[in-house]
Amino acid sequence: MAFQSTIINQQSSIRLFHVDRKEISYLRFTLESYDGMAVVTTLDPHIALIEISIAPGCEETVFELLNSLKNEEGLKIEKVPKD
Repeated sequence: MAFQSTIINQQSSIRLFHVDRKEISYLRFTLESYDGMAVVTTLDPHIALIEISIAPGCEETVFELLNSLKNEEGLKIEKVPKD
């Protein structure tokens, strides 16, 4: 019996945020510790602009985590509006 794989064509959600430069590593470590949920990329370290690639179906969890980090730990996390 052969195994077949089904490829589902879903793409990650991409969101941009401004954060405190000192918190980029902490935010990356925290989000990426949830294996496969999100990947953080620093687009511009001088203005602390980051991109978060969110796996399909994980958007709500990531936004809840970001809100928790902002409200309970005081991290500066500001969503960059889409153009």
